[in-house]
Order: sequence, then C-alpha cells, then structure tokens
Amino acid sequence: MCDQDHFDDDLKLYEARGLVTRKQFGIMLGAGIAMMLPKVANAVTVVESEVTVKTPDGTADCYFAHPATGTAPGVLVWPDIFGLRPAFRSMGKRLAESGYSVLVVNPFYRKQKAPTASKGAATPIQELLPLAQALNETTHMTDAKAFIAWLDQQSSVAKNRKMGTQGYCMGGPMAFRTSAAVPDRVGAVASFHGGGLVANGANSPHLQASKTKAQFLIAIASNDDMQRPDEKNVLKDTFAKANLSAEIEVYSGAHGWCPPDSGVYNEPDAEKAWSRLLALYGKALA
Repeated sequence: MCDQDHFDDDLKLYEARGLVTRKQFGIMLGAGIAMMLPKVANAVTVVESEVTVKTPDGTADCYFAHPATGTAPGVLVWPDIFGLRPAFRSMGKRLAESGYSVLVVNPFYRKQKAPTASKGAATPIQELLPLAQALNETTHMTDAKAFIAWLDQQSSVAKNRKMGTQGYCMGGPMAFRTSAAVPDRVGAVASFHGGGLVANGANSPHLQASKTKAQFLIAIASNDDMQRPDEKNVLKDTFAKANLSAEIEVYSGAHGWCPPDSGVYNEPDAEKAWSRLLALYGKALA
C-alpha cells in the first residue's frame, strides 16, 4: 500500500536534484501537473459521465467513459489511495478512446464522495489511512460484484466478451479479488505497483485470484521489489502452478509511477505498462 515513506523519498529526490522545494512539490502535485497523457492513436470518440452505482453498503460515485457507438468490453478501474480524481478520469478516458467501456470508481464512497484527497496526490498519507483501513476483503468482494453488475447493465458494454479490471497501489488486491468475486465475467486482471497482493492466509488476494481463469499483468515497482524481493517469485510460482497466464515484471519506476499526477510519474515506464495493458486486454477480452 502507499505510505508516507514513499512520499518523503520522492520529495528528497526532487530536493536533492534542486528541482523543487517542499512547498513547491506539494503545490505541483495538488495542481495535477503532468496531467497530459500521450494521445491515443486512432482514438475513438467517447462519451463521459459522472454516474452513481448502488451497492449493498450505499451509493458509489464513479466516472464512466465509453465509445460513442457500438459495444465494447467493460473495464473496472480501482484507483490508488488518493482516490477518484482528474488523473484517473484522464486515464479512464484514454482507455475508453482505445475501445473499452470504463468505470473508474470511488472506493471510499462509504465515507466520502470524491474528491477524497484534499490536496490530490500531495495529500499526506496519514490523512487517507482511515479511509483505506475501513476497506477489507468483504468490501472488496461486495463492491466488485456490484460494479461488474452495473457495467453489465450498460448498453455500451459487450455482453459476449469478458471484462477486465485494473488496480493501482491499494487497488491491486481489489483487482485480484474482483476476478475471484466474479470469475465467470472477468477475463483479465492488471496490477500496477500494487500493495498487499501477497498476504498470509488462504484469503490472500494472490491465492484467491489463482483460482480463477483470468489472465494477469503484474507490474511491480522497483522500490517495492527491494522491500519485498520474494513477492515476485511467490506470484510467479502461484500462477504457474495454477496454469494461468501471468506477465510479472519489475519496472524501474518507483511506487506510484503510473498516474500522471504522481510525484514519481515515469512516462517511459508508464507507457510501457500501458502498452502491456492493451496487449493483455487485446488478447484476453477479444
């Protein structure tokens, strides 16, 4: 999961390079600098909307983007600890422009509507931990079922094609558990700098996901790998024993390198992860 150490490490790196002060760093992240993502080649026209999804625990505010015509495979996106915000709306729209019907959710809807991070990606992690700690295996599963069911009710979602799900940071285990919650519907799972994929006990997200028939893309941050060097091997062994397709790779980027508003946004690595995501969906959701 995201933690304050990551933020502090990022700040020290920027200060050491003489690029930014602490105050400037916070302002930069809060303003969403680097929000411009590379354009999609042959992008389709999309329709965007703010939607609400009923769940067993209330009503979740979400962002939905899909091609303006025809049907497309559904994709459920779980944000990082900073929640639903402009950066993830941009990422969701970009995926929709690539031919998918994309629902980006506010995982903290039980406590607060988006935005849930007062200063965007510059929000101190301590402010957000109570929101994250209120979620657990049960909420992951019930939310996943509700969000996938909502997608299946949309006319823009192809009913004859599997769905995908992807998660960032704390969203990684949520994506894993989505495949376990709705195994007949989810055909592809992607985790980007996911935290908590491997835990103790039979309810570990990686063990639950290994009992599905989905295909996996697991992109691990370099500093996460340094802290947990055995995790990639556990993942590889688990999915190999389950005879599941799983691309597992340690990227050079630091934890949080994918969202464009992150202080450690790494465009080359983010674009590599993006290309691998499209390859996964192109294969598993065809």
